[in-house]
Amino acid sequence: MSADLAHVDTWLFDLDNTLYPLESQFMGLIEVKMTDFVERLTGLPREEARALQHGYFKEHGTTLAGLMINHGLEPKAFLDEVHDVSMDRLIPSPELREAIARLPGRRIIFTNGSVGHAERVLKHLNLRDLFSEVFAIETADYIPKPSLSTFDKISKLHAIDPPMTAFFEDSEKNLVPAARLGMTTILVGAHAKDSTSEHVHFRTNDLPGFLNSARLQGSPP
Repeated sequence: MSADLAHVDTWLFDLDNTLYPLESQFMGLIEVKMTDFVERLTGLPREEARALQHGYFKEHGTTLAGLMINHGLEPKAFLDEVHDVSMDRLIPSPELREAIARLPGRRIIFTNGSVGHAERVLKHLNLRDLFSEVFAIETADYIPKPSLSTFDKISKLHAIDPPMTAFFEDSEKNLVPAARLGMTTILVGAHAKDSTSEHVHFRTNDLPGFLNSARLQGSPP
């Protein structure tokens, strides 16, 4: 059954593992660089550095947030280093571009990655011109999703009306505050169908197909 999104005029999209498939393993390149950074910063053996990295991600929403809180890290060097990876694993999708282009209203990127990373990925995927704004970790004062304060900030900055907003994410936990605020939530990715969360309204492993089949503003009833 197609989704009824005729009420939506603001479209929020996560970036990594949402606008390209998890199966590309692109984020794996970044995670290796994160482990390199944590290993060098802490002096821990690599396996312990990786465990700390993952622990910070689970506890604080991003590895960066854990490093800032527990090690006083200045974020720019970390962000620049870990996002400096090859784009070869990312393949532009004309189908996704066409599907996003047909969405009426505003389209905004909402990512825990950096501004520079978002710009590079969007440009490589041939999607940059389809989004009016990029709300990245710098814009959020380095407080990542799913923090409610970050949702409040993006909502105020861009005058977002949650009941008229759809949010697309590959992370179930990042959809929880969105649903509580009244946004329509869509979990994206290979494992989306397995979700049973009450905070997930729709699930898809085919983002272009989902968007193309959805009922939008102006569509026939």
